Amino acid sequence: MSTDQPRPVAATAGKPATSATNTAPYLPKANSGKGGYYKDDGPGDNPPEGLENTVEPIPTMEAYSRSGNRPYVVFGKTYTPLTDSTTPFVQRGVGSWYGKKFHNQKTSSGELYDMYKITAAHPTLPIPSYARVTNLSNGKQVIVRINDRGPFHSSRIIDLSYTAVLKLDYLGKGSTQLEVERLLPDDIERMAENRKNQRPVISNTVIASSVVALTSAATTTPSVAAVPQADPKTAQISMEELLAQQSSKPVEKIGSIRNTASAENVAGDTAMTTNTATNSVAGFYIQFGAYAIRANAEATMSRLKDQAQSRLPSFDIVQQGSLYRLVSGPFASRADASSAIVQTADLGVAKPIVVQR
Repeated sequence: MSTDQPRPVAATAGKPATSATNTAPYLPKANSGKGGYYKDDGPGDNPPEGLENTVEPIPTMEAYSRSGNRPYVVFGKTYTPLTDSTTPFVQRGVGSWYGKKFHNQKTSSGELYDMYKITAAHPTLPIPSYARVTNLSNGKQVIVRINDRGPFHSSRIIDLSYTAVLKLDYLGKGSTQLEVERLLPDDIERMAENRKNQRPVISNTVIASSVVALTSAATTTPSVAAVPQADPKTAQISMEELLAQQSSKPVEKIGSIRNTASAENVAGDTAMTTNTATNSVAGFYIQFGAYAIRANAEATMSRLKDQAQSRLPSFDIVQQGSLYRLVSGPFASRADASSAIVQTADLGVAKPIVVQR
């Protein structure tokens, strides 16, 4: 969309979804006179199913658009986009979303806007660039590609696509408090290196199906020649042998499964093994702050340990992009973490939030 048009006003809350296959909330249609949309904006008439599983864009270094990064004026206000690759940018404020009115319309980057991709409009971040957006009310995060300009309202800092907001879980509210963090080249390179070093993941479905197939083969009487029969009480198929048949690369041994196990049990056991290995610190945490300098995070952590060691679980500093986040946890539930924030209000930390890892 061109830069001289305002963004839509966000939708108000709607009814919960009734479809078991659609996790998005019900929203009044555009032009229905309900929902508080700007003119004829709003959700699409038939959103594709499975949008909640949309893969986030992978940040890459892209050449900045010549036309999309020039200073411009909207409603008498001059905006000067960032055009360097070194300036950190973190912003908190109200974020909304835009939809049907602008779907398939040209964005400030020259691309067509697709409300079902994960993109965003920002007044000054480079086009194209990437940002990590956090919903401060629930801790959910998504990486978006900035390819448009807006919003041009003093009360809002960013407008996200329909799918981006679906993943952040505030479609029904229309807007919420967000944190926007620009991803710099160093952040993008670090993320690329992490992806390169990650081992390929074989889904539980593939593993379970393979075990069932191997089990059937092991229990079927051969038609050509008889083979020695293993004792069904002790026969096992090792997981490393199973995975080796799915990939030519060596795999790490993660356990074994009896060949008489059902597919349901196989999937459950595998999921438990995976969770234990990769999500050992999963849960709800209190985030006390995000710091550009690690030493500042360490100083605050030292002070909080002295003041609240007996009232809070362990502290940790988690690096995400260019920021160092000071957290305490894990807590069993969001309610427990929120209660701990109330009980530690005397620590002098401004606006701690609950995040989920």
